[in-house]
Amino acid sequence: MSRPRVLSGLIFFPRGGSSHVARSLGRELPAHGWDVTILSGSKQGHGDARRFYRGLDPQVVDFDAPGVPMHPSYEDRPDAPDPVFASLDEAAFERQVGTWGRALLRAAARDADVLHLHHLTPLHEAAARVAPSVPVVAHLHGTELLMLEEIAEGAPEGWTYAADWAARMTRWAQRCERLVVLSQTQIERAEAMLGVDPDRCVVLPNGFDPGAFHRRELDRPAFWRERVGDDLDGAAVVLSVSRFTAVKRIPLLIEAFAQARERVGRRAALVIVGGHPGEHEGEHPRDAIARVGAPDVHLAGWHDHDVLPEFLSASDVLALASVREQFGQVLVEAMACAVPPIAVDRYGPTEIVNPSPPAPTGWLVEPDDREALAAALAEAIDADAERERRGQAARDDARERFSWPALAGQLAETFDEVAEAAVTGSR
Repeated sequence: MSRPRVLSGLIFFPRGGSSHVARSLGRELPAHGWDVTILSGSKQGHGDARRFYRGLDPQVVDFDAPGVPMHPSYEDRPDAPDPVFASLDEAAFERQVGTWGRALLRAAARDADVLHLHHLTPLHEAAARVAPSVPVVAHLHGTELLMLEEIAEGAPEGWTYAADWAARMTRWAQRCERLVVLSQTQIERAEAMLGVDPDRCVVLPNGFDPGAFHRRELDRPAFWRERVGDDLDGAAVVLSVSRFTAVKRIPLLIEAFAQARERVGRRAALVIVGGHPGEHEGEHPRDAIARVGAPDVHLAGWHDHDVLPEFLSASDVLALASVREQFGQVLVEAMACAVPPIAVDRYGPTEIVNPSPPAPTGWLVEPDDREALAAALAEAIDADAERERRGQAARDDARERFSWPALAGQLAETFDEVAEAAVTGSR
């Protein structure tokens, strides 16, 4: 008897959290009885899907090929190559649907047992047209909900087709057999924004690979000398891993770190990993560093995910100042490496980081509160014993709640239910 197959599709080239989720699940689901086909957007350089999903034989849509439309975005970033969805007219929408319909056919979508479609994008419309009998499980990563919430509050200037996109996304969500959400609070938001039945929502947080993310023994001075040109010997190292978009609040983090550094009795350094090439909003971190005049702040550049465990193992605390983090993948990965995180008390981080006794795993602060962020950074830098205690509790908590093998097993059970219902006609 042949094994069931799921086609896991996302239109975005690999650069954000959803691609890491798709790759991790693609690696783990076969152990739970499901073969996986990956379908993804791709862009030369750091967004190369063939390289990112190596070992999974991905089917790709190459955005560098003539006539292939670039994927849109849920974020409205001036001069970005990926315009916000809400600005695209009917003709642009149809080009997206046509491109992804052909890609689905090349990936044998009609023969799949389940379509696992990440985000709410034209991939859903394409699937409804070319593979209407295959059940769909949508995976909401939260950014689509943020765009819908902005539309509901009053579409910004330039979002000419916002109402059309809101209607499409609602239709796609309501067509799905199940909707995977990252947290319990996202169920309420999905119901409010998309009108979906809460009973069809499945809570599945993002996870980490326990084989890759664990504390590693390494020569810290040598590591930092190679990565940032300074051995940071004796320094407490605060690590930030982030894209350079406005919601990530990197300039705010630099300001808060500068304040914290003046309060502590030891050397401290802030290392910032990230900034997808050619992408940033607002003040660039290097300009913020110059403006603040903060010493020991280093931009380490964009790195492959595979080297992140080494960065974490060479660090003492992780800081994520993002004010709209829908989950916070790097928080879980840091915790797995016994690195306690500092994050904002909203959305995903609220459900990941525990700041309270008896077993705190990190620190939570109010969004855009520079003083509170500086205070948390100062405590984490100066209090070695407390930082280590929270790091150990964080590691234990991550292993219990966020391991990819266990999470993939839960998703496989959802696929089993949906596929069986499709066969028996009980959908």
